[in-house]
Amino acid sequence: MNASSVQTQSPLAPAVLADVRHDLYIDGQWRSATSGRRIDVVDPSTEALIASVPDATVEDAAAAVDAAANAAVGWRATAPRRRSEILRRCFELMTQRAESLATLISLENGKALRDARGEVAYAAEFFRWNAEEAVRLSGEFGTAPSGTNRIIVDYEPVGICVLITPWNFPAAMATRKIAPALAAGCTVILKPASETPLTAYALAALYEEAGVPPGVVNVLTTSAPGPLTAAMLADRRVRKLSFTGSTGVGRTLLAEAAKHVVSCSMELGGNAPFIVFDDADLEAALDGAMIAKMRNAGEACTAANRIYAQSGIHDAFARGLARRMAAVRVGSGVEAETECGPMITRRAVQKIDRLVQDAVRRGAQVLCGAEAHDGPGYFYRPTVLTNVPRDAEMAHEEIFGPVAPISRFDTEGEAIELANDTEYGLAAYVYTRDLARGLRVCGRIESGMIALNRGLVSDPAAPFGGVKQSGLGREGGQRHGVAEFMEAKYIATSL
Repeated sequence: MNASSVQTQSPLAPAVLADVRHDLYIDGQWRSATSGRRIDVVDPSTEALIASVPDATVEDAAAAVDAAANAAVGWRATAPRRRSEILRRCFELMTQRAESLATLISLENGKALRDARGEVAYAAEFFRWNAEEAVRLSGEFGTAPSGTNRIIVDYEPVGICVLITPWNFPAAMATRKIAPALAAGCTVILKPASETPLTAYALAALYEEAGVPPGVVNVLTTSAPGPLTAAMLADRRVRKLSFTGSTGVGRTLLAEAAKHVVSCSMELGGNAPFIVFDDADLEAALDGAMIAKMRNAGEACTAANRIYAQSGIHDAFARGLARRMAAVRVGSGVEAETECGPMITRRAVQKIDRLVQDAVRRGAQVLCGAEAHDGPGYFYRPTVLTNVPRDAEMAHEEIFGPVAPISRFDTEGEAIELANDTEYGLAAYVYTRDLARGLRVCGRIESGMIALNRGLVSDPAAPFGGVKQSGLGREGGQRHGVAEFMEAKYIATSL
């Protein structure tokens, strides 16, 4: 899309965007793309133009790699305490400017302000956490079993990192990668999603103010991510790719990285089961389901995608969830009373409706919602379906929207079988008052993260990531996140 294709502008845009730069950020400088082309950024609540950003070329990507390479030696040599102080300052600045950042996220992403505020707090926390990790990076020292030599293991920054982030959490998905990379001593090139690039540029200016040296963080936006990413991965100075997005794109990137033996971290798709046993606290399970399903209007890889309620509690749970979902206030993300904002694009709405209609054709019943909004904006009404069959497309494909499909189960074994009947394994949710059962079921579910009697699983202090087709590696956690950006070096020395 070019900048002339949308004629109107959101009335909030001038005030919110007054201090946000709309240019590529390379080597501490703001510049246009060498092509001169730009990409429109649209408010999904109104379909109005917000701004435009540069459409970077392969030449721009090469300049970003050069900048990261030139900054690498100095940043790697920077004292851990100094790196820690800079990361801490990033946290403080994000916290001070939380409201303006949240409004910017709501404007370009569409998410409700309350969700955007939560995202900013979560995103900032990665800087505070990794500021503390930066000064605790240590190696190992031991004696070989033969007794003839000592084993010294040092941990070094992996090198220049290419970071690719999605549109659904434009602040948090960036800081979850940038903060540990900088703590480890790496320099980075960030490619944010073209749907939500403004938050990345706003944060780039914030990093500079916090003391991040030129070239340590570079930001590129492009409408052709494939060629740019391929060009960067082909540069032998680039040693790391960290990607958050769909499993399909992740597979393509893994194949590209394999050509050059580039280390990869992949946070990919999810198909989270939400299991409610008969002995669960009904109100607590409903509270948790609303969080797990409706955080960011369901546009999250950790969202409850398949809800399984045991026969004894099924009807009460379904009625309760439908009542709550029908009462959710839908509207523009920047309006204070909004609880569910728009989807990111018209195509996203069409996909959601396709999945809902497929389930209904296969026998699912609609308790509420199941329709798109006719006016401007990419809205879909919060929806609850019951009796969703196992062969429905939404049982095997991420919905990425405010749709809660409920199915019935009878036994614990059946619940586990249903939960594991997917190629994905990112997040899962289990509700039961029986702790022994809860831990037993959690132990048998094939998932990288499980929330037991909780509707929220993410925490900067815990390792985030999945198994099976949901990814490789972990982000966050004690040493897990930083370790993704470090290499072990073994030194042998005789006694």
